[in-house]
Amino acid sequence: MPAADRQPDTITVRSSRDEQGRFVLDFNGRLDSNSTGRAWRQAMKALDDQRPNDLVIEAGGLDYCDGSGAALLVALRERQQASGGGFDLRGLRAEFASLIEMLEPSQTTPAAEVEAPIEPFVARVGRGALGFVSDLRTIVVYVGELSVFTGRALMRPRSLRVRDLFSIAEKAGIGAMPIVALVGFLLGLILSFQSAIPMRRFGAEVFVADLLAISLTRVLAGLMTAILLTARSGSAFAAEIGTMKVNEEIDALTTMGLEPVRFLVVPRVLAAVAVVPVLTMVNLFAGLLGGAVMFASLGFPMVTYLNRVAASVAVGDLAQGLFKSAIFGVVVAAVGCLQGLRAGSGAGAVGASATSAVVSGIVLIAVLEGIFSVIFYVLGI
Repeated sequence: MPAADRQPDTITVRSSRDEQGRFVLDFNGRLDSNSTGRAWRQAMKALDDQRPNDLVIEAGGLDYCDGSGAALLVALRERQQASGGGFDLRGLRAEFASLIEMLEPSQTTPAAEVEAPIEPFVARVGRGALGFVSDLRTIVVYVGELSVFTGRALMRPRSLRVRDLFSIAEKAGIGAMPIVALVGFLLGLILSFQSAIPMRRFGAEVFVADLLAISLTRVLAGLMTAILLTARSGSAFAAEIGTMKVNEEIDALTTMGLEPVRFLVVPRVLAAVAVVPVLTMVNLFAGLLGGAVMFASLGFPMVTYLNRVAASVAVGDLAQGLFKSAIFGVVVAAVGCLQGLRAGSGAGAVGASATSAVVSGIVLIAVLEGIFSVIFYVLGI
């Protein structure tokens, strides 16, 4: 724009005292982005020189005022308020006053500073009890739906989506085989090494093979496999279904008349039941291999190790371990899917559901292992 077409950027700031002795700043002209800087310096210099107790701004002579000019007027007021002085703005036109209102700081208190009322103890206990009952009801309904739909799927195998079933089994089974074998090998190696140290005092190192075979077959192989799959596959199930819940895909399935439990949970549970016993056998053989390495390092021939393992483990021990591993497979998949279905909304909902799936699954597996141990002991198995 040519210089001749631009509006003049003149602004005059006059200072004086009124009849009551108050300091007055009289603004005349255009208070815009071109002139506000000069007016700002003049006004602040006048306040520094006079340090008035009361300040009066005469704004009736302003022909124009934009956001920068409104910021100057707000700054003058805040300066007076900070020093404990009075402030009075006069004659400002309504269209300019609206700009000052836009620059007003929010009077609402931040949510973080609002103190939440202290809830009575009885109310907290009642709220916790209601939450427990609600969670218990959700679990009972979930277990009932899972049992019914799983039974229907087993009676009518054609209703299952075989492709999805094999895909889930491949991800949870073949994908987990290396880590399961590695942990099993290290477990057998460490357990046999730690057992050989005290047994050497009694010259009973040969019984390390018996201890390792019995503990792996009955308890440790299935338990470690279930824990590993809880951390790997259970959390993956929770994250996958939780993401669907956050994206409202679960609601879309319900709207289309497809039950989420039958469509999403049942294939994962059946795949886990089929995969976990196989992975338990992989963990068992890897653990026995690790024990064989340690047994050979003690100076015993390998045939002795194989004979001790065959003599100490019966078919019932292997069946007991595989039965528990199948139950653990149900727990791994069911808990992971349940936490995914219960995922909330927001960015952290998926991570929270995956964490809950891992913690809940491991705790429940440990509890079930203890229950099975007591039951088998009472039955003499």
